[in-house]
Amino acid sequence: MPLHVDKLLLALGANLDGPWGSPRETLQRAAAELGRSGLLLLNASHLYATAPVGPGRQASYLNAVLLLRSGVAPGALLRLVKAIERRAGRRLGTRWGPRRLDIDILDYGGRQFGSARTRRRRGSLILPHPEMHRRPFVLVPLLEVDPHWQHPVLGMSARTLLARSVRASRRAPVRQLDFKPLSCQKSP
Repeated sequence: MPLHVDKLLLALGANLDGPWGSPRETLQRAAAELGRSGLLLLNASHLYATAPVGPGRQASYLNAVLLLRSGVAPGALLRLVKAIERRAGRRLGTRWGPRRLDIDILDYGGRQFGSARTRRRRGSLILPHPEMHRRPFVLVPLLEVDPHWQHPVLGMSARTLLARSVRASRRAPVRQLDFKPLSCQKSP
């Protein structure tokens, strides 16, 4: 019997050109690749331009959040998104450095897996994403695709978490005009 998940939230981000083109083109292609891999798109946010978090001078990022449904187990989903990142030209590099594509699993049906308190190993899965509640560039597009979402561990709404994170960072994402990363049919 296939695994059924009501809500699967993925964050997409890029700030470097790569084999799939500009960051905007890369995010579009990544969303299409996810769809071709059997994930059902329920909703997609607009793209948001955001200041980089990482070290040194970097170009602004483009970020988006996708709400999907899937029958893929969490570990298989992690392997799938990492394979898509590699096809888009992502290689291991500096933590929080520039990226051709970054796909993070934010929430998988409210499941809790791993621990944000332990030291994170590269390639390990922690659910919900251990930093999402501190990142306006995740919370703003997340609110667009799922305005009633609640953090499975903290029990707070995305709106409350966003208010806290914007106060702390003083950086709000800027929505890009009239653009959605996908022009696919949504499920009924």
